Amino acid sequence: MTEPAVTYAVHGAVAVATLNRPQALNSFTRQMHEDLRAACDRAEADEAIRALVITGAGRGFCAGADLSEFDFAPGPGLVERADPGPVIEQNFNPTARRLMGLRLPTVAAVNGVAAGAGASLAMSCDLVVASSGASFIQAFSRIGLIPDAGGSWLLPQRVGLARALGLAITGDKLTAAQAQQWGLVWEVVEGDGAQCVQAALAIAGRLAAMPTRALVATRQLMREGATRTWDEQLDAERDMQSALGRTHDYIEGVTAFLEKRAPRFRGE
Repeated sequence: MTEPAVTYAVHGAVAVATLNRPQALNSFTRQMHEDLRAACDRAEADEAIRALVITGAGRGFCAGADLSEFDFAPGPGLVERADPGPVIEQNFNPTARRLMGLRLPTVAAVNGVAAGAGASLAMSCDLVVASSGASFIQAFSRIGLIPDAGGSWLLPQRVGLARALGLAITGDKLTAAQAQQWGLVWEVVEGDGAQCVQAALAIAGRLAAMPTRALVATRQLMREGATRTWDEQLDAERDMQSALGRTHDYIEGVTAFLEKRAPRFRGE
């Protein structure tokens, strides 16, 4: 039987989706997009799952799009057949939107190279844990394209406009250590990909025990803050606090604090 393009496993309250085309550095095919979105759906539908880790099989995280799926055969209609727009609209954009809209906190375990849309995939997660040998490459300019899968929006937010533009234009490799210094990565783990995944699982496990709705609301407010005025953001915070004030985890958190005990959050 053909190996799935994305495998799915559960570790307690944490789900792990592993991009599973190691022979191609986990470059994205249409099937991989479908399988990754299905993994997101599966995790979100399972009330016992409170965090999601995304990683890659083998020595790479994700090398971006698998260009062999584009039709560059010589002949009539080459320009139309090679157009990346439909592939982005039908695959990369739905995947990026699905990840950014999950009800769960997400952790990318970048175990190797994250190039092109692979770097965008990592940045779409809430936290990035990278192995010390991992790297991030904005490979688009090398083939005459621009950052996609949300990369042109995510990268400046992470590292600032000057650095984002430099990385996108030159296509230079960013090491894991430098990515952490620049704010792209939360933690760098010494060792191989397996140790990186274990570190990501540990962080995801911590997040899974926390008030899930508050974590996701924090993500939403921070990502949307750049599009609001100061007063609009204050109003958004007020409304979100009011909504969270009606949740079990808010009542439990304050009660536990007053009773000087550890809270028992349910993600509700």
